[in-house]
Amino acid sequence: MFGRAPRRSDNSKYYEVLGVSKSASQDELKKAYRKAAIRNHPDKGGDPEKFKELAQAYEVLSDPEKRDIYDQYGEDALKEGMGSGGGGGGVHNHFDIFESFFSGSFGGGGSRFRASRQKRGEDVVHTLRVSLEDLYNGTTKKLSLSRSILCPKCKGKGSKSGASGACYGCQGTGMRVTTRQIAPGMIQQMQHVCPECRGSGEVISDRDRCPQCKGNKVTQEKKVLEVNVEKGMEHNQKITFEGEADQAPDIITGDIVFVLQQKEHPKFKRKFDDLYMEHTLTLTEALCGFQFVLTHLDGRQLLIKSNPGEVIKPDQYKAINDEGMPNFGKPFIKGRLYIHFDVVFPESRVLSPDTCRRIETILPSRPGKSSSETKLDECEETIMHDVNIEEEMRRKEQRRHQEAYDSDDDEPNVHRVACNQQ
Repeated sequence: MFGRAPRRSDNSKYYEVLGVSKSASQDELKKAYRKAAIRNHPDKGGDPEKFKELAQAYEVLSDPEKRDIYDQYGEDALKEGMGSGGGGGGVHNHFDIFESFFSGSFGGGGSRFRASRQKRGEDVVHTLRVSLEDLYNGTTKKLSLSRSILCPKCKGKGSKSGASGACYGCQGTGMRVTTRQIAPGMIQQMQHVCPECRGSGEVISDRDRCPQCKGNKVTQEKKVLEVNVEKGMEHNQKITFEGEADQAPDIITGDIVFVLQQKEHPKFKRKFDDLYMEHTLTLTEALCGFQFVLTHLDGRQLLIKSNPGEVIKPDQYKAINDEGMPNFGKPFIKGRLYIHFDVVFPESRVLSPDTCRRIETILPSRPGKSSSETKLDECEETIMHDVNIEEEMRRKEQRRHQEAYDSDDDEPNVHRVACNQQ
């Protein structure tokens, strides 16, 4: 069968894994595997590697031909004989062995163990747009949603009698397995959803179908959820309602998750627990003092004013403590409010000499002329012009591109003239 006599090696490992003697009968092997597999099943908190070893040992010893080879030549001979297309396989294959082993023993195609490995339903995610005021003050949003629930009339059974039969197409597993030979000694197994029962593993007769859900096991329900947006919550923060997503038979219901999306505010910008705002001052306000009233996010009126004699510089920041955003979970702790000042100079481009003299009496004097400076009458006088620097740079960039393009067009002609001269 294997082309050459395999070398002898250890042939007691599989018996030790199952905890049986080498003379154990098939019934003893089956009982030993069943007991150990339940105890070591990963879904029951067991060791996946131990579970894999149990399944591999039972797969070999339960097959008389493989067991005979193993008893004579050990595990290495099986590996050499099976090659890459033989038994073994990953953890998924060992789950299949486990389920097929117990199929029918507990009714419903091993449903007891499928129940212990229930899948979790998908979460339903919604975005919830909120204002910065909502995040500052906290709010409650009532939202009406539609979801699937287990049919209350048939309790999710899909039938009037509460009974259903195992699908003949898949023997109640919900999956069909097809095999094909891809090379001599190599067989490929493919698993797909049973088309007859659509993966449910059971069928319900037309006469026994539940009149309310028509055998679908679920119906639609409208539910109003109250979403509590707490003070200090942030953009993209999640609010979760556990177990409120769509229900389905033999499925652990998922969650409904709301993801907060903060709308842009016309006045304030938020960075963590701090607030930022822009405020424009006239030159007079910047030099001589200012005050203005600010309406905060909770409706309070704040009086913002400069200190006596204080001069505000362009692009300067000022901070007010405890007027930023509330800290999430500790709403009585707040960040800072930062004010960024922009100083606007007068519209008039020309000041009269009299105005200039009056201003000079108030402002610091001009810097004195250094003795090392060149005499003014020896300097060349210049004239400054108003300019839009961005527009100026754009025109110059276009001119450079055009000159480079014209230069590329001229080069071939120069080359041809040089060749003619030669």
